[in-house]
Amino acid sequence: MWIEKSAVIPRPPGAGNSRRKGVRNLKKICLYPLGTTAGCRAGAAYLARAGVETVDHPSPEVTHLLLDVPSFGADGQLRGGGDLGRILEMLPERLTVIGGRLDHPALGGYKTLDLLKDEGYLAENAAITADCALRLAGPLLERTFRDTPALILGWGRIGKCLAQMLKALGSEVTVAARSARDRGLLEALGYRAAEPSQVPGLLKDIRLLYNTVPAKILDAEPAPGCICIDLASTPGLWCSGVVYARGLPGLHAPETVGKLIGKTLFNKFREGRT
Repeated sequence: MWIEKSAVIPRPPGAGNSRRKGVRNLKKICLYPLGTTAGCRAGAAYLARAGVETVDHPSPEVTHLLLDVPSFGADGQLRGGGDLGRILEMLPERLTVIGGRLDHPALGGYKTLDLLKDEGYLAENAAITADCALRLAGPLLERTFRDTPALILGWGRIGKCLAQMLKALGSEVTVAARSARDRGLLEALGYRAAEPSQVPGLLKDIRLLYNTVPAKILDAEPAPGCICIDLASTPGLWCSGVVYARGLPGLHAPETVGKLIGKTLFNKFREGRT
C-alpha cells in the first residue's frame, strides 16, 4: 500500500532570525515590579516564568519599572504608597515606566508605556470587567439570567462585551446608545435598541440595569427589585440602591488581570516595542 508523505511546509523567510531577535530583546529587559496590587504581582510573576529578568529592589540594571494599573490615586500618590520621586532617584535615567494614567509630573523626563492607552489591553480588560459584572449581579438576582430583562446604558467596549455575554445567557437585552448608527447596528445584531431619552419609559420592565457611561445619564427610579450596577469611572446612575462597582477586574479576577498585563508586556518586550 502506498502512503503519501506529509508535505513539509517551509518556514517563512527570516522566521528564525525573528525568533532569535525576540530572544535577544527579552535578554535586554530587567523589570522592577513596584506595584502592590494582586494583579500587578501576578503580571510580574507571569513575566518571570516567561524568562524576563525581574528584581525586587532598585538597581542600576533595571530597564523597566512596573507600577499598578492605574498607577496613582486621586491625591497623585502611588496607589501602593511611597514617594515616586525618591524611587526614581535610585533608578537609571534611561528607564521605561509602565502603568496606567501616567500623566504625573515626576515622569516628565521618562519614557512611559501607558497600558490604559493600549487598544488591545483595553479590549481584553473590558471583557474581564463584563465577566466580573455578571458575577456581581448573579447573587443579587432572584431569578435566572434567562428570565431577566436587562438594560445596558452605553455601547462602548464594556457595553458590547456585556451585551454579548447577557445574550449568550438568554437574557432579553436592550442597549441605550446615543448614535443612530449604533442603534441600527444593535438591531441588526439582535438586540433591542433605545435612545437615552427613552430609558425612563423602559424601566418598569427592567430587572437588571448596567451603566457604562461616565456622566450623569439617569436619575429616574427603576422598578422595585431591579438590580442597578454602575461600572463607569464617573457615576452615571443617580437613583436609589445603586451598586457602584469600579475596578472590578483587580478585585474579582486579579490572576486574569495579571495574565493580561504579563501577556501584553511580554509581546511588546519580545518585539522591542518598549
